[in-house]
Amino acid sequence: MATAFSPPEEVLDARPFTTVEIVEGEVGSSLALNSVAQWTSEPLGVNQASGVITSVAVAQGDEVDAGAVLFEVGLRPVVIIEGSTPSFRALGPSAVGSDVEQLQQFLQGAGFLTGEPDGRYGAATAEAVRQWQRSLGLTATGTVEAGDVIVVPALPTRVTFDADALQPGSTLSGGERLVSVLPLAPQFSIPVTDTQAAQMPAGTRVLISSPSGAEWTAFATSQAADEFGGIVVSLEGDDGASICADACGELPVTEQSLLRSQIITVESVAGLTVPTAALRATANAGTVVVDEAGGTYPVEVRASARGVAVIESSDPAVGVGLRVRVPAGSE
Repeated sequence: MATAFSPPEEVLDARPFTTVEIVEGEVGSSLALNSVAQWTSEPLGVNQASGVITSVAVAQGDEVDAGAVLFEVGLRPVVIIEGSTPSFRALGPSAVGSDVEQLQQFLQGAGFLTGEPDGRYGAATAEAVRQWQRSLGLTATGTVEAGDVIVVPALPTRVTFDADALQPGSTLSGGERLVSVLPLAPQFSIPVTDTQAAQMPAGTRVLISSPSGAEWTAFATSQAADEFGGIVVSLEGDDGASICADACGELPVTEQSLLRSQIITVESVAGLTVPTAALRATANAGTVVVDEAGGTYPVEVRASARGVAVIESSDPAVGVGLRVRVPAGSE
């Protein structure tokens, strides 16, 4: 609740004043700043294939899931799968280990393996591999070469890569960290001054204009000093959800994006409006407005910004058209 403190009433009565009508209106306040969207990549997925890259199947920032072909080496597809054990050997009959189990989990999820993963490369696993190889246009050998897969910790994910190293005609020898994984959404923040930071407590709503012209809603969370002595306000979606949701692909993954944003410092409230200069604080009645004849009416201030307040009152006389006093020269 906002109040305006005034001199004693006998002094006010002697002051010159003008009058204004109470009108329906809306009060709110905002700042126009730029939000920064930044992807953070982590180099993962070690390549074990050797030879000449003959094609690249993904673009920077593509979202991929288990089984997606990333590129081909000597016309042989290199596929991404999920797991904690990097590809380090060929897998065939009699192989046992966690790398076998994660391969089985992939084959089961892709519909090639009906049995439960057990980490043992038996006849059912070999047949599932042959089916998978046929689906890729490969000779069905039943053995997975070390270079056939790149393993990352979690899928789906977005990927980025060194465009100079991963291009048709480049030669691989094995062991390269060609692929970096990205979170499904970038981090959003707003660099601000000390004064702006004071207007953006946690929970402040931010409306971000997307590259396509849509509006994304975010909320201020924490504040931290940056290396230049400024302040960076971190943003999150509602209840921790992604700010850009299913449109994060609009944001380039190799550079920062600056997005026009409206920071709602005072949420818009509609109702009866008066200049804040028309509000008076009294000892007994609290905040009041005074009509042109000198009558006082208690009011409650619901919001105020930029010299205008939204008020409400239990007195039916306070409504649209009532003329209230404003000290001369303060409109």
